Amino acid sequence: MPGRHVTDHQMRLFMQFRQSDSVAAAAAKAAFSPATGHRISADPRLPSAKKAPRGRRRPDPLAEVFETEIVPLLEASPGLRPVAVFEEILRRHPDLGEGVRRTLERRIRAWRAVHGADQDVIFRQTHEPGRMGLSDFTDMADLGVTIAGMRLDHRLYHFRLAYSGFEHAHVVLGGESFVALAEGLQNALWSLGGVPREHRTDSLSAAFRNLDEAACEDLTRRYEALCAHYGMTPTRNNTGLAHENGSVEGPHGHLKRAIADALLLRTSTDFPDLTAYRTFVDELVGRRNTRQVKRIDSERAALGRLPERRSCDYEQVSVRVSSAGGFRLRKVFYTVPSRLIGHSLRVRLYDDRLDVFVGGSHLFTLPRGRAHPGGRHDQVVDYHHVIHALRRKPMALLNLVYRDRLFPRPPYRHAFEALRAALPERQACRIAVDLLALAHDRGCEAELAACLAVELAAKRLPDLAALRARFAPDPAAIPHVTVALGSLASYESLLDAVRDPRTTGEAA
Repeated sequence: MPGRHVTDHQMRLFMQFRQSDSVAAAAAKAAFSPATGHRISADPRLPSAKKAPRGRRRPDPLAEVFETEIVPLLEASPGLRPVAVFEEILRRHPDLGEGVRRTLERRIRAWRAVHGADQDVIFRQTHEPGRMGLSDFTDMADLGVTIAGMRLDHRLYHFRLAYSGFEHAHVVLGGESFVALAEGLQNALWSLGGVPREHRTDSLSAAFRNLDEAACEDLTRRYEALCAHYGMTPTRNNTGLAHENGSVEGPHGHLKRAIADALLLRTSTDFPDLTAYRTFVDELVGRRNTRQVKRIDSERAALGRLPERRSCDYEQVSVRVSSAGGFRLRKVFYTVPSRLIGHSLRVRLYDDRLDVFVGGSHLFTLPRGRAHPGGRHDQVVDYHHVIHALRRKPMALLNLVYRDRLFPRPPYRHAFEALRAALPERQACRIAVDLLALAHDRGCEAELAACLAVELAAKRLPDLAALRARFAPDPAAIPHVTVALGSLASYESLLDAVRDPRTTGEAA
């Protein structure tokens, strides 16, 4: 037809039909005119073979510099980025202009396809059910999650089965430590209900990078002992080659995007406490596992049995309580009840908490603190531990090292600042300590903080007498107990009955 070019496909159809039909019939079946058929019969080359090579439509702006200047740069530095080459050539030849950048990038890409170095090849694997589980950590700081208004700097431990895609995630507050790996891995295995034959991770070097050689060896031994407890073979991919852990590295991004989407749907990234955030993550991961439930159930049949008990997922250290009413551990000072001063305590160090023992008796659990990124020490302080001593020495509050950590809520700290600005230091310290003592004695920490916030918002100082009256026990709520005392005569009659032999005999 006029205005339409004959394609290679039409040409092949025509030559096929021409073997049994006339030129006109074969041309009709190939959808072009008989005249075109006669022309094709005279020249049987395909249309694509008749086209002349397309030439340049404008002069090559890199003709004078590519072979003489750009190629030597690429050969000398194979990793050089095209944008760096562009900036260098533009510095040497400002007359080229900004418009040659895309041309240069395409030319470099084409040159590297022919003359470039060989690249690493990723070999796709066929996974066997029950064979491999993978662990890795991913940073979650970019999601902006907050706990009660405070930014949560955390990571996510991520476990995944290579065959079925079963996932488990655990919020980690510290770094990529052995404790975090052991806790997260065991939680994943017990949630799964079975054990894969092999456990792969990228590297545990992040857990002992800054420790001495003996500590590094100890960590390796503990990791191997953990895998041996569950009957898994520990393996690691080559350092720096994250794609060798691709079965969990890729899903990192999917999981983080799913959490980000769920936070957008929730319309808030703030959670009342850490438990609420962990529940949020667990529910999200549970929904993702539901999509693969048939494949996960089929792989469970190929998993090994769990041991009778969990392995150790904490680090145990011994500390001594100093006269300051606490102990120092990993650049963090922790307060404890003063009755423990001078005692040696056993501390089980978890990722988010410390379990404190004296002998074999568990005393209490403390939240775990961490030193500041710059190396500055930190404190974990519970005012209940020191308030009795602070009552006797209220002026100690003025220059106390951990004073800001002592106040359980911001209104207490703001009240102390307002008192210092309006009253003498001694009186301000006395009132601030009495406020903490009131919260301790009456168990009204949150309610008292709310009252202090109202008073400060109204530009009024706390009225200690009014607050004591407000939080004092209600006399109407105190039960009246009547104790009826027996008369002395009744006791005498009991004694006489015991001394009477006849009464004794009858009783016998």
